[in-house]
Amino acid sequence: MNLLLRFSSGIDRLTEVAGTIARYLVLVVIGIGFLNVVARYSGRFVGMRLTSNLWLEIQWYLYSVMFFLGFSYILKHNVNVRIDVFYANWSPKRRAWVDLIGTLLFLIPFCLLGIYATINPVLLSWGRLADGSFGTWEISPDPDGLPRAPIKSMITVAFGLLLLAAFSHAIKCAAIITGHTTQAAEAEIAPNAPPAET
Repeated sequence: MNLLLRFSSGIDRLTEVAGTIARYLVLVVIGIGFLNVVARYSGRFVGMRLTSNLWLEIQWYLYSVMFFLGFSYILKHNVNVRIDVFYANWSPKRRAWVDLIGTLLFLIPFCLLGIYATINPVLLSWGRLADGSFGTWEISPDPDGLPRAPIKSMITVAFGLLLLAAFSHAIKCAAIITGHTTQAAEAEIAPNAPPAET
């Protein structure tokens, strides 16, 4: 179990990096959006076009990346939306059982299905041809648009990061169930829970 917990800790560090990137992307997206608005209205004032679709697409690409990187971070910090009529009053051990079963039966298969369903469209976007070779990338149809392949690839990356976070979460839940964890770790999995069962 200690080896699995070290593996989980490594995944958590990766998840923290993704979450930190997502946090800073918020500022970048706000900055680009602000500059787009200023450039658009300034351009009208001086009678010139000072912005383009390039900046609009960069803004929504980064906005998408922010969410894609945030999925695993949300799971790691246990701030995902849940309807917890009963769950909120359960002990950490009972919560860990529910989370473990839900992760194994629903979250992990969902991530695997998401990766499987997105790989082929992503490869096609990168220009994969029927013979297995690669041609030109999929490009935005808008003037000054960006390639679509990188942002489509982030969908698969998001499912991959969420899958890793699901493995980490399952390991931590199993550690709580088997008694191989500390009270601090239990609080991370099940905040504000009643004392553990004895």
